[in-house]
Amino acid sequence: MELLIDRVPSPLGDVLVVSDGECLRALDFVEYEGRVQQLLRRHYGEVDLKPAHNPNGFSDIVERYFAGEMSIIDEVKVATNGTAFQTLVWRHLREVPLGTTWTYGELAQHTGRPTATRAVGLANGSNPIAIVVPCHRVIGANGSLTGYGGGIDRKQWLLVHEGVNLI
Repeated sequence: MELLIDRVPSPLGDVLVVSDGECLRALDFVEYEGRVQQLLRRHYGEVDLKPAHNPNGFSDIVERYFAGEMSIIDEVKVATNGTAFQTLVWRHLREVPLGTTWTYGELAQHTGRPTATRAVGLANGSNPIAIVVPCHRVIGANGSLTGYGGGIDRKQWLLVHEGVNLI
């Protein structure tokens, strides 16, 4: 499978944008490129990452998000290829409203699997499309900022950027 890859500067470091030319397939910070490639292989088999400038306008969208147009990511067409359960969790992650957070338990409730909090956490952690599929909006039951693959400092920055009050 051939995928297009671009690198976009952000206040949190460069971001990798991976597209199939139609849908966003992966988004992560550049220092996690190995993890991105591993997830892509796991989900799609052998992939050929071809450098491209602003594939499908996704790089511009990422820049606009960081410039303050946060709701622009709601319109991004994504495609993932995880398990049925992972895909369900990732779909419901997109329902977490901008400027709010859900706990893992709340996310489990939304998926219709209220007792699957741990499984929801694992699926959340396997999300290949950071920011656009907003796994950073999921927090611990006690309100703690737990488990973000890009690091807790970035999670905190993203939440504040989106208007979450972290007091």
